[in-house]
Amino acid sequence: MAFVHLHNHTEYSLLDGLTHIKDMVRRAAELDMPAVAVTDHGVMSGMVELSDACDAVEKETGKRVKPIFGCEVYFTTDESLRKDVKPKLYHLLLLAKTNEGYHNLLKLVSESHVDNFYYKPRTTFSMLQKYGHGIIGSSACIAGIIPKLLDDRRFDDAVEWAKKFASCFDEGDFYIELQNQGIRTDAGFTQTELNHQLTAVAKAAGLKTIATNDFHYLLKEDARAQDIMLCIGTGAMVNDEKRMKFENDQFYMKTEEEMREAMADFPEACDNTVEVAEKCHVVLERDSILPRFPLPEGETEESWFRKRVQEGLVKRYGDPVPAEAQERADYEMGVIIQQGFPAYFLIVQEYIEWARSQGIGVGPGRGSAAGAIVAYAMGITDLDPLPNGLLFERFLSPERVEMPDIDVDFEQGRREEVINHIKDVYGEDHVSQVITFGTLQAKNAVRDTARVLSGTLQLAQGLDADLARKQAYGLGDRICKMIGDELGITIDKALETNPDLKKAYETEPDVKTIIDAARSIEGHVRGEGVHACATIICRDPMSDHVPMKRDTKGGGIITQYDGHYTPDLGLLKMDFLGLRTLDVLSIACRNIEERTGQKIIPEEIPTDDPLAFKLMQSGNMDGLFQVEGSLYVSLFARLPPTRFSDVVASIALNRPGPLESGMVEDYIQVASGKTPAHYYDDRLRPILEETFGTMVYQEQIMQVSMAMSGFSAGKADKLRKAMGKKKIDVMRQLQADWNSGAVENGYALEIAEKIWDDAEKFAKYAFNKSHSAAYAILVMRTAYLKAHYPNDFMAAVLTSYMGNTDRLIRYIASCNHNGTPVLPPDINSSRAEFTPVDEGIRFGLVGVRGVGQNVADAIIAEREENGPFSSLHDFVNRVDAKAYNRKTLEALIKGGAFDSTGYTRKQMMHFIEETPLLEGAAKRQKDRDRGQVSMFDMFADDADSGFQEDVPAPDGVEWDKRTKLAYEKEIMGIYVSEHPLAPYEGTISRLSKFTMGDLSERTKEIRNAVFVGMVSNVVVKLTKRGTKMATFTLEDTTGSCECICFKYDENAQVIQEDVIAKVKGKFEVNDRGSQIMAFELEALELREEDARPRHLELSVPSRTFDQNRSARLSRILRSYPGRDAVVLMVQQADGRRFRAELPVSVDAQSPIMKAEIRDLFEQEVMIA
Repeated sequence: MAFVHLHNHTEYSLLDGLTHIKDMVRRAAELDMPAVAVTDHGVMSGMVELSDACDAVEKETGKRVKPIFGCEVYFTTDESLRKDVKPKLYHLLLLAKTNEGYHNLLKLVSESHVDNFYYKPRTTFSMLQKYGHGIIGSSACIAGIIPKLLDDRRFDDAVEWAKKFASCFDEGDFYIELQNQGIRTDAGFTQTELNHQLTAVAKAAGLKTIATNDFHYLLKEDARAQDIMLCIGTGAMVNDEKRMKFENDQFYMKTEEEMREAMADFPEACDNTVEVAEKCHVVLERDSILPRFPLPEGETEESWFRKRVQEGLVKRYGDPVPAEAQERADYEMGVIIQQGFPAYFLIVQEYIEWARSQGIGVGPGRGSAAGAIVAYAMGITDLDPLPNGLLFERFLSPERVEMPDIDVDFEQGRREEVINHIKDVYGEDHVSQVITFGTLQAKNAVRDTARVLSGTLQLAQGLDADLARKQAYGLGDRICKMIGDELGITIDKALETNPDLKKAYETEPDVKTIIDAARSIEGHVRGEGVHACATIICRDPMSDHVPMKRDTKGGGIITQYDGHYTPDLGLLKMDFLGLRTLDVLSIACRNIEERTGQKIIPEEIPTDDPLAFKLMQSGNMDGLFQVEGSLYVSLFARLPPTRFSDVVASIALNRPGPLESGMVEDYIQVASGKTPAHYYDDRLRPILEETFGTMVYQEQIMQVSMAMSGFSAGKADKLRKAMGKKKIDVMRQLQADWNSGAVENGYALEIAEKIWDDAEKFAKYAFNKSHSAAYAILVMRTAYLKAHYPNDFMAAVLTSYMGNTDRLIRYIASCNHNGTPVLPPDINSSRAEFTPVDEGIRFGLVGVRGVGQNVADAIIAEREENGPFSSLHDFVNRVDAKAYNRKTLEALIKGGAFDSTGYTRKQMMHFIEETPLLEGAAKRQKDRDRGQVSMFDMFADDADSGFQEDVPAPDGVEWDKRTKLAYEKEIMGIYVSEHPLAPYEGTISRLSKFTMGDLSERTKEIRNAVFVGMVSNVVVKLTKRGTKMATFTLEDTTGSCECICFKYDENAQVIQEDVIAKVKGKFEVNDRGSQIMAFELEALELREEDARPRHLELSVPSRTFDQNRSARLSRILRSYPGRDAVVLMVQQADGRRFRAELPVSVDAQSPIMKAEIRDLFEQEVMIA
């Protein structure tokens, strides 16, 4: 006696099924069931996971559970597949019997999604006829067409459909399905009554029956969790009686005894489940199915690969190739050929070469692939691994056979072109992007649960539904704040570590209800998306190997298998990443060539340029790749980069792990000479010297094991992985070899043990040097362009962020501060994008509200063909009136685009509003279009003709400054010619330690602080208690931050547009962004004439202020000249303070200077 569950739903039946596949397989093993099926609604997303889970559970328990791969499809009788009416769909269960059947099922499910989707993926009868071989079918649940016909008392039709279905499959492979969860049909039949009718249909059609439970969750007690997920999926509330819901708690994975009890009248239906399981035998194919690379005639993949590598070596190193490079390449080629991957490298090389031929920016490399000299020779990477000490085995080990992984960065704006090229080369149906599944994390689970349970909570008593929902939202938010923002935090972990949360859970019933419910759904799949960069290239049509579907948002064709599983099936997964920095480099080089005629090729930019290092030492790093922000400013102030390897190390070090561990501080102390470097043994000095004796890179751990203990490169890589992932059993084995090998090679045992201890500690934070070095190249390229061509480079940075107001504010402030002023748009010099000019950067025309690309193109084309515009009148007479409208022209005027014509903005708006300027110009253009040439057109260029247009002279009358700037903000979203707060920056810096730009970089909260800025975007709302609250934006010259004030009535006079406000409050950072909770507000009456010059105030304890530090402080201050005074406050031990104004003026905003001062006084200094 045995039983097999053949109709089961997992979490891939999105927000309907709750079952984790591995839990289901474990449960099947516990129940001694020989097999188990996965049959999700319309998809096959869980097939590889099911196969892997069965293997894993067998290893854990010694019990083999056979995987059965299936799908519950949506069947339609409409062969025409109309899309003008909602289709009538029925459920139908399909199981793969053989490998051929599995592939047929893949094709059927893929076709139903890709070609036939309308509301649901639709399967027709003709598709069953086409793909039915090797598949077992059943009539499914009461939503199947046969049960529906019986419910309508159409027995003969039900028999006819049973016979028709049976004809689609091999003989004996269509079954009539019986279920009994204790529910009734639409017509009121009990399931037992329906089962008797279904059995009669089976008998009449000559078919057998099977019993299933159509389970959607694993255990009976999971029914409530599944109901909550169903509410989340349908947007319903748990207490809504009219919502979609399961009628009882019987849709779980029942034991054989429970199933036989439920199906007591139909024992043979239970027996037949074993028959079906025994029929099914599918083994997923795992062999490599790399696409066939199009080879020249007479070449094999191996021979062509060797030729391309050798050509590249000569190009990179010259002829003859140096012995070291040739030997390394020969070794790498041998490993690659042995493992069967020459085609992989040829494929990558081809699309990179194509991208470059099209002028598409390609990154210098990413990840461990930069350690392969073969990749360098083939142009896949731009980093020579030999001088940089990079290891091939970090990328591909002879002792680790797995698919290589080469990720490639392309220009963000042109990445899609590369993917389309791949489709052209290999066939559109051979290429696909990849699905991703988002799971419910702790805080999302709490918020979703609070919402759907809102009507059932104690707080809802006596409240209407809307108010109850708001109260529940508030409670959910409160719980989320107590859970915190730690990456990967679980509810259970939060309960262990946060006493406030634990107390609330134990003392507040509603909190307990929400948390218990949230725990039951935490970690389950909530939705699907598309992987940002993964693309699969397949030898055959994708649906031969993977079920396909359409992206629910973009409509593109994607896999149903998560990208995590595709390499296991032998499929080639490539990551095509869009990197904004490559767009910036391309735009900057184009700017330089257009402005100066000089052609800059990014790949030829040196990595040792003195001006680039000087730029980074100055802290002027906004816009540079990877090294923006206060952390890098501080690091480079204390450890100024003077060589490429310094930048490589900075990228590896400036991460949360090394920073929090104190590793960075130790490194700086040694690198700056304050602490002597220690190399353990002089024989290891060549490996550790560039990082001053500290193991910063994973490759160094590998190199030490090879040099000291005689490890092979493959074994060294095994050690790296074991240490990085804390695989204790593997580490213990390797530690013995480490010590014995070191002793054999003449190293003292205590030295070997000491290095092991340090390596084990560093391994947690050690970084992939190949990745760090490849990214350091981009740092140097951006630094070089900014150092030598600041206007062109920063114009490119601004262009890349068009549409992102916060970023534009930040970079415009940076440009203005660093001597590259950003100027308003100009009809005679602005391009569509931000435009570098000799005097700074011009705002781009398309950045003006209402001026799209077509308008900008029309303006530029006319300007380039017939010369600059002399006035507004000249503009409207020359530019095609159909290209713009009145609002467009007003926006250009208010934004300052006509300032260069000599007229004020106010006067030009008068021309638009009070004169027939536009009407006259439009009439003349219409006449010209009709071929009617006016006397004006004939003689307008003749000064003596008397037919020139009467253009008034400039009157010099302009709007006041505040109005002018307000229009700029309205039209361009930001202040361009000047920020209203610019004159008061010194005053504001004394009132607040934090700029809005500072806050945008922070990842931790500030409990009590003062913030100053201009109020905008005010929205007043009613709170749950009926009082008023406000949200608003606080903006300064460096950026903006969202604010919330719950005491609106007390602060209504301050929370108004354009008020300069001093805000006392708390800065918060959470998963939804950052904000200031405003507790007290005060309006500041700042006048330009009252703005005192800024000054830098230094407060130091007297014990730290000796003659040596005084001299060094003087040198630091004189290195950063500016207009700001310096005040020194020396604090005596007895509490007295001495104040002195120093005879030097500095740039008080310089972050590098401040970092150097803090370092000088070992952080014992207050800077204001």
